[in-house]
Amino acid sequence: MKIAPSILAADFLNLGKDIELLNNHADIIHIDVMDGSLVPNISFGFPVIDKVSGIARIPMDVHLMVVHPERWFERLAKEGVSMVSFHYEAAGRNTGKYIDLIHSLGMKAGVAINPDVPVEKLFSQIGKADYFLVMTVFAGFGGQKFIYESLDRVKRLSDEIRKRGANGEIQVDGGVDSGNAAALKEAGVDIIVAGSSVFKASDPAAAIAELKAF
Repeated sequence: MKIAPSILAADFLNLGKDIELLNNHADIIHIDVMDGSLVPNISFGFPVIDKVSGIARIPMDVHLMVVHPERWFERLAKEGVSMVSFHYEAAGRNTGKYIDLIHSLGMKAGVAINPDVPVEKLFSQIGKADYFLVMTVFAGFGGQKFIYESLDRVKRLSDEIRKRGANGEIQVDGGVDSGNAAALKEAGVDIIVAGSSVFKASDPAAAIAELKAF
């Protein structure tokens, strides 16, 4: 599995140091953008993304927890972002259109869903989206406990992707650590987003290595 630590849990007074840690040890830099509307909290916007892009040497993956994700796509492409996911809850019938728009800008497109959205809502985008973000907590807050029912949701999605012979990676985000990583891999996860379990660890590099070992 690829490891994508979320900088939402990083030390914002020493963000450069934490990005360098990810450059040296992780596979992807995960950037959570919240607008205070789709989710209750606000995180950060382009001033932070611009600084991260200036020193990132591994792919940047932006998770848009915003009401109008399409407004961000062009600017994110200009920042050198490789992967962008948006919420099905925000896109609805525009989901396919947004995937096409992201692709036209040269980025990989992901579709995200919260735990209360049926995973079957993603099936129509299999073969179109590059990856699917199955939230294992509710989007908008860091440090939540992993929802174990998510394992079944991931497996159903993974089975459907395989049944169709399609490409498409599965990403999970929320409460992920070494205690559930093996079960997630078995269910079919390709990319793990980890925040607190990496940045709150006494040795973040060792925490990343432990997750990579699964």
